[in-house]
Amino acid sequence: MTKKKYVIVGAGGRSLYMFAKPMATELQEYVDFKGVFDTNQTRARLLSEECGRVPVYNDFHHMLGEVKPDVVVVATTDYTHHQYIIESLEAGCDVVSEKPMTIDEEKTRAILEAERKSGKKVTVTFNLRFAPYFSKIKELIMSGTIGEVHHVHLEWFLDRDHGADYFRRWHSEMKNSGGLLVHKSTHHFDIINWWVDSRPKQLQAFGARQVYGDQGQPKGERCMTCEYTATCEFYKDITQDPFMTKYYAEAEHEDGYWRDRCVFDERVDIYDTMSVNLQYENGVFLNYSLVAYSPYEGWRATINGSKGRLEVGNIYRDANMSAVGVDTIKHYKLDGTSELIEVSAQMGGHGGGDAKLRTAIFAGGVEDPLGQQADSLAGAYSCLIGATANRSIAEGKLLQVPDFRLLHH
Repeated sequence: MTKKKYVIVGAGGRSLYMFAKPMATELQEYVDFKGVFDTNQTRARLLSEECGRVPVYNDFHHMLGEVKPDVVVVATTDYTHHQYIIESLEAGCDVVSEKPMTIDEEKTRAILEAERKSGKKVTVTFNLRFAPYFSKIKELIMSGTIGEVHHVHLEWFLDRDHGADYFRRWHSEMKNSGGLLVHKSTHHFDIINWWVDSRPKQLQAFGARQVYGDQGQPKGERCMTCEYTATCEFYKDITQDPFMTKYYAEAEHEDGYWRDRCVFDERVDIYDTMSVNLQYENGVFLNYSLVAYSPYEGWRATINGSKGRLEVGNIYRDANMSAVGVDTIKHYKLDGTSELIEVSAQMGGHGGGDAKLRTAIFAGGVEDPLGQQADSLAGAYSCLIGATANRSIAEGKLLQVPDFRLLHH
């Protein structure tokens, strides 16, 4: 088979482990990895060295012109996704975008319009769709196990290590990430959109900063130079992690980006406590919540249908979603009886979803009876729920989720 030419823009941790390393090793049969660009050239060179010295470019436009790739993988900061996606489409390339596809309504519209005009394709990497536990729930819903779905309740809780980390990084400012309702919840909203198979119609949301951000306590600028390290619960020494040291601490001189900014910095303007009430076009209701300071990490959901109820969820050991025990789904029937459905826990990133997603995207030819591969419209709606929720919080009212179906080819 003919290999496709790929380039990557963005050389952070997600880019390296999710895309670049596999492209240079297990996916070599399908991928001709021809270049990497990052505004931080130190990180780009480090990624190149770990991936067989793939060419490093200091200009994205030049890389597109010289390589003429078939596909561009976009794994940059969220607020820059639209720039790279649109330029790639206009250059005649397909795009694989890390989630979220973008951070607001305006940028979403621009991407969909550019995709339609170019005739090329944007794929968004929603790895949770491929995790066996989430796909088993989709199978049960599709097979009518609980009849017609009417209501979903989903609570997601990040612990005080993983959750806090978003408040140290660029994600902590709304202008960069759209907040956790876009950056993190895009995963969760996409899963619900996929399970209930409908377009989000309208919502009302609430959000607050209860733990992080400027709470009036004594603080420093960053962990590395802080005088309160002995008393701060959130102190993190990034120099104890070889990857953090190389890719961030030793790359600061290029762009001044600190990977350990204080979680109480006054620039933090995203929420750590969020709640969304949403109605879908097919009448399904969703009650959703996210907190970023839980004592432990995981999620729980109930899915109520005309013929029964599913109770699902996982508790995790780490941010890579390694399950604590055997994954089970509890199915309650209308006669009051119940059954326990076991799902084999799989090793690998995001509950085994990362590897399956890569196979589907890069190898191709994989049957997709569950509709696990997500296109730009799926990327748009998961982002638009979060973006509309941010507006709802700011304006204090019920809002319609924009309908972008006509923009999608």
